[in-house]
Amino acid sequence: MSTLAYSHLDTPLGWVRIEADDQAITAIGFVEATDESHPENDLTRLAADQLAAYFKRDRTEFDLPLAPKGTDFQRAAWQALRKIPYGETRYYAQQADLIGRPSAIRAIGAANGANPIAIVVPCHRVIGKNGSLTGYAGGLDKKEWLLAFEQGGLSQEPLL
Repeated sequence: MSTLAYSHLDTPLGWVRIEADDQAITAIGFVEATDESHPENDLTRLAADQLAAYFKRDRTEFDLPLAPKGTDFQRAAWQALRKIPYGETRYYAQQADLIGRPSAIRAIGAANGANPIAIVVPCHRVIGKNGSLTGYAGGLDKKEWLLAFEQGGLSQEPLL
């Protein structure tokens, strides 16, 4: 049985908790406060280092073993998200096309909303076809900040 480990990182968007087992990162999400009930491990520290570099503009891609829990469809949607380049956006329909399910636009939106690995699996890069910012589990203010940051429109100034 794998041991669950956590690391926390204070980012311009607030605290982020990184969860991993002995094999891979299983979740990255925004939290209100840190939780020291689980020790860190090498993977959570590596992810924290890579995220810190991202927020310093020293990294645009992540090199981490990931193991998000979800259905086959969700995992396909999340894998497609990882193909969206830093600083670019895609529409939900484009993501549906990429996984070979062009009529599954709403299901793509639901899968993106269930993405357990924020930032590294960049669901914030998917927008509505009319250019509108639609849903983000971390909140639309964070999605807007991440997109502006990646497109060079922001310094590293905190959102909060």
